[in-house]
Amino acid sequence: MQVCGLTATASNGMKIISWNVNGIRACHRKGSFDELLKLKSDIFCLQETKAHPDQLPEEVRNPKGYFSYFDHSKTRKGYSGVAIYTKTEPEKVTKGMGIPEFDQEGRLITAYFKDFILITGYFPNGGSGPDRLEYKLAFYDHFLKFVEKLRNKNKNVIFCGDINTAHTAIDLARPKENEKNTGFLPIERAWIDQVVKKGYVDVFRSFNPDKKDVYTYWDMKTFARDRNVGWRIDYFFASSEAMKNIKDIKILDTVFGSDHCPISIEISF
Repeated sequence: MQVCGLTATASNGMKIISWNVNGIRACHRKGSFDELLKLKSDIFCLQETKAHPDQLPEEVRNPKGYFSYFDHSKTRKGYSGVAIYTKTEPEKVTKGMGIPEFDQEGRLITAYFKDFILITGYFPNGGSGPDRLEYKLAFYDHFLKFVEKLRNKNKNVIFCGDINTAHTAIDLARPKENEKNTGFLPIERAWIDQVVKKGYVDVFRSFNPDKKDVYTYWDMKTFARDRNVGWRIDYFFASSEAMKNIKDIKILDTVFGSDHCPISIEISF
């Protein structure tokens, strides 16, 4: 963790960027990590970092001007993992949900600020057979209980990251062809329905209710990004109480370096 001498209060007009980097070491080697830092976000939330912090060069582990926090997979090397870089030191930072079965893959970091709680999450993929789909759905259910407990402490909750599910047909290029594929299964989409019913808002859809052909993930093997055959599976969700503090959201689809692109929000508390 890098000490910058900042206080634990969130300033007005903050930018938060979330990005599945698909390997933070590869991202750094390609120069994409440096390009990301040039966007000068107040907070970066990264997913699928695929690294233990000890494997990272100093400029990635402790970039100048940021406090840094990491979680990693305890079961497989080069798998899963999340990170938060923030100019403002949080009052508290926790990892996971307190459930070993789900925490061992290093998928969640929660940062508690004075005015809001922020979670970065890399939610499981439901591929690789029925066991992983079951694991994904169980993770989903426990996460919703987890975030509801947080909301009882601070009504202003924001969670972001790779949810690994497109919510509705407008959120992927080929909904018909993917109705029976993980990432767009009715049971996966129904969980997002539950999230919305609990009072969490899909920030992008709130600002852009009917916008089509806007995605955050493209399959690299089929060069899908060139044809914009993508999925919107990366999100910012905010509690209904926090929505009044969110001023804008952008999908940064001109930023390369991963099979996902970053998304950013502007907040003011």
